[in-house]
Amino acid sequence: MAIGVRGILMKAFVSRAKHRLGAQNLKQFSAALNNGYCYSAYATQHFFDAGQPTAETHPQLVAAGEITPGITEQEYVARRKKLLELLPEKSLVIMASAPVKMMTDVVPYPFRQDADYLYFTGCQQPGGIAVLSDEFGLCMFMPDSDPEEEIWRGQVAGTYAALNTFKADQTFSISKLHMLLPDMIAKACKLYHNRNIASSDYADLPAFKKALNESNVHYLCKYTHEARWIKSPSEMNIMRQSAAITCQALLQTMLASKRCPHEHILATTIEYECKIRGAQRMAFPPVVGGGANGSVIHYSRNDQQIRDGEMVLMDVGCEVNGYVSDLTRTWPPCGSFSPCQRELYELILDTANECLKLCKPGASLRQIHSYSVQLLSKGLAELGILKNSPSMLQSYWKLNPTSIGHYLGMDVHDCSSIKNDRLLQPGVVSFLQPSF
Repeated sequence: MAIGVRGILMKAFVSRAKHRLGAQNLKQFSAALNNGYCYSAYATQHFFDAGQPTAETHPQLVAAGEITPGITEQEYVARRKKLLELLPEKSLVIMASAPVKMMTDVVPYPFRQDADYLYFTGCQQPGGIAVLSDEFGLCMFMPDSDPEEEIWRGQVAGTYAALNTFKADQTFSISKLHMLLPDMIAKACKLYHNRNIASSDYADLPAFKKALNESNVHYLCKYTHEARWIKSPSEMNIMRQSAAITCQALLQTMLASKRCPHEHILATTIEYECKIRGAQRMAFPPVVGGGANGSVIHYSRNDQQIRDGEMVLMDVGCEVNGYVSDLTRTWPPCGSFSPCQRELYELILDTANECLKLCKPGASLRQIHSYSVQLLSKGLAELGILKNSPSMLQSYWKLNPTSIGHYLGMDVHDCSSIKNDRLLQPGVVSFLQPSF
């Protein structure tokens, strides 16, 4: 990567600032920059840069009163209140942002925020730790500004953004975590955190280790998933956008498949079509399986030509403003269905339509799955694919070890700690895909 003229000038600026201001004054100067106002000699106005879209910098995405596109300040406050109501009294929640993962020593993978951290704070950036309790409200420990790093990565949210963009009740530099968090821990009866992304910034503190040794540290996801399970009207609107984009993109990809019957080209086409319609990223690597590759559940090589007479299976989804979609379709790109393909396709389609009728309050995903197994195994026996015998279900499981569906939301398998035997309620979003 070349630094370019602008980078050279910025490095010279930082070097000169160090010389003129001294190290301590440079820190104060960088903190002022981190408070977010960007200037230009040719600009007619200045603006606050929170390191992510805001109503001021991206009015085409974020409306006034929203923290992230489609989700208001009031909704974020209500989410935190609901979580505290679910937890025992005098609980302290510690939520770390997702870590930056590296592809090489200098190249990071595209960053995606942890769903819980994003859901309760609205912050889409790495480096922060949020603490939540009835006593302290939302306290956000934010990364310190680094002028040299910002030459390469751009502006990041600091303490000013925590108060003014994310509406935290309190905020401090992450460098003060070791001084302030132990007192917060001491006042709590129970601690909750996500052990899957625990940060050494707090996990190595003696106060946290002491609570852990005393079995006073508990897994947070049970409660955050409960809070996230039922979607608000705002969330469902965003999820409809995500699903609509995936549907439109897949239709364009199906049209392209006749002239370009190659897994790689179809995978590239679906990603392009999703992103030009507003998706920030794909929900997961597209599964594009032609012929026998379509039977590999999470096939992702996508490197094979699709031959005449073969069908292609695409399992795809995109992410829009933090919420994902998931869609599976199968079709013959090189022509029309053969009689055998059509029989199998219609069996799956009929099963999907019958199962959709059960998707209403009072049913569960497990019940819907069991019903799909009955329909598919019976249909496969009638087609001669399975033998109608006492061991038919055992043979079916070998043919199709997957479940019919899962909850959907900020993650593809959303709220995974909630079991499939929970009765569906209004606002719960699930994905159904009868297949084998």
